[in-house]
Amino acid sequence: MFKLLKRFSARIFGGLFKRRENLRIGFYGPPNAGKTSLANRICKDWTGEEIGAVSAVPHETRNVQVKEKVEIKYKGKVMTFKLIDTPGIATKIDYENFLRFGLKKKVAKQRAKEATQGIIEAIKWLDDVDAVVVVIDATENPYSQVNITIIGNLVARKIPILVVGNKIDLKKADVKRIEGAFPEYEVVGISAKDGLNMDEFYEALFRLARKI
Repeated sequence: MFKLLKRFSARIFGGLFKRRENLRIGFYGPPNAGKTSLANRICKDWTGEEIGAVSAVPHETRNVQVKEKVEIKYKGKVMTFKLIDTPGIATKIDYENFLRFGLKKKVAKQRAKEATQGIIEAIKWLDDVDAVVVVIDATENPYSQVNITIIGNLVARKIPILVVGNKIDLKKADVKRIEGAFPEYEVVGISAKDGLNMDEFYEALFRLARKI
């Protein structure tokens, strides 16, 4: 009887351990909120390599980028997960918006097409993530249609959420406004560019993993 109980416990806890070893965490948000900057910060901190390029031009990330194994060791805790950095979600993409950044018309049209495909790819990945970090520009109005749509979709799918208010290094940043917009979720203010508040972010990430 003891041996059976021992085997049963090992199977349960072994399954839990395996699941913790194979977490899939997606990074979602509107364009230029800082998803890839945050993903780069995490990957650089724990793997020594960045995951992708960043730019002031919207939709620099137009394909889902994956880091298969990121292992975080923080305050005696360890978490290993697949990091999934997705293209910025937008309700409308107009090639003319890219012309303001100096892109030629042909290049702008191609970028708009690729960005649209990237959004479709990002939405498909929602079927394969265990939790999502929603990155929001803390200097912008959090009550945007895009932010509400993203979080609404995650709620409908019952995917655990951590909201990150990025760019707190800027004067216009207001994390309290994000907390007011989404009071049901934990909100952490950071600067992915300067590495501000990353300790608080990592603690919140471990709490997010416990919800899975």
